[in-house]
Amino acid sequence: MNPKSLLRHLYVQVLLGILLGVIVGREWPEFAVKLKPLGDAFIKLIRMVVAPIIFTTVVVGMTAMGDLKRVGRIGLKAMIYFEVVTTLALVIGWVVIKIIQPGAGINADAATLDTKDVQSYLTAAKSTGAVDFLLNIIPNTIVGAFAQGDILQVLFFSVLFGVAMAGLGEANKPVIYALDQISNALMKMVSMIIRLAPLAAFGAIAFTVGKFGLGSLWSLGKLMACVYLTCACFIVLVLGLLLRLNGMSLWKFLRFIREEIFIVLGTASSEPVLPRMMAKLEALGCAKPLVGLVLPAGYSFNLDGTSIYLTMGVLFIAQATNTHLTFVQELTLLAVCLITSKGSAAVVGGAFITLAATLTSLDTVPVAGLVLVLGVDRLLSEARAVTNLIGNGVATVVISKWEGGFDEKKAERALGGQ
Repeated sequence: MNPKSLLRHLYVQVLLGILLGVIVGREWPEFAVKLKPLGDAFIKLIRMVVAPIIFTTVVVGMTAMGDLKRVGRIGLKAMIYFEVVTTLALVIGWVVIKIIQPGAGINADAATLDTKDVQSYLTAAKSTGAVDFLLNIIPNTIVGAFAQGDILQVLFFSVLFGVAMAGLGEANKPVIYALDQISNALMKMVSMIIRLAPLAAFGAIAFTVGKFGLGSLWSLGKLMACVYLTCACFIVLVLGLLLRLNGMSLWKFLRFIREEIFIVLGTASSEPVLPRMMAKLEALGCAKPLVGLVLPAGYSFNLDGTSIYLTMGVLFIAQATNTHLTFVQELTLLAVCLITSKGSAAVVGGAFITLAATLTSLDTVPVAGLVLVLGVDRLLSEARAVTNLIGNGVATVVISKWEGGFDEKKAERALGGQ
């Protein structure tokens, strides 16, 4: 393949953006820090269309499905799947951090740690409890859900509206046709916006390297290695096994969504690729109604990478501050992380805020220890975001196969060149 044709691929452009970002961040850090708006603007552009895409896709899909009992069955299967796989992610993170113990030997004194830099996260963490999370599913107003871009609130309203439209029978056809056309137009907008992904990846990575320096990669390198290793093991062993049991190769699937993986790696967020993932999974053979229901729900309930990060973050702080936890206390930690991880998707800087909320809920590990993780949190976000993305893609494929909503011939054609 000649270089010109290679450069036409989006994932190659994004990878070049990431490499240039590292170089600029290292050589001209002060200038690199000012490039942060490039990544922020791209994410805002995508968020602008995420809510209406979810709404139109879910409503059109539910009315096409017709059988509301099936919608309920899909939702139940999805929630059971999410809980089982998320629990596996938590347990794997727990085992790895206990074996490697990256925090051992740091001997940080919690009483002397300066918590000034984490106060804003602690304040935000006070509103991430289980009750607050459940209440937050219901938007104050319909307009508010779309204005704030809260995926779970939009999904909640979309399902209710879809049920209502399905109950109208043939009378809903004009509205559904209009929504379908709007959905197609929104996807065209996404294909236009996504061309800016290489620029966004360049700005985001340049900012990270410029602000924290390459030295920060080594200062807490053991923790970073643990998180990245655990995420990789989870993807290969757990998600790979799930795909294999359902007749699909993990490597072919990863190659199929490689552009989305590189975009997430560059922007440290899985949200910018949600619309593209919906289109990609449909092209892979997943039925549109299933994609519309399962994938957006997974963005709030199936955060495998965030779950790994939470378990390892709390136990790292415990090890670093010489805080002994009993076996029962560690099991309690897993249970708390299982609950608190659900609220991280709806909050800016969600994973770190959720880590703060977890420590506050436990009241056994010093909250001040958050400052030990803050410096590399941005560098860990790539691992958890990519893991979340792949986990939700696999969930959609698996549940589509369980529900008989998967076109095998379409999948063969899509993966044939991978």
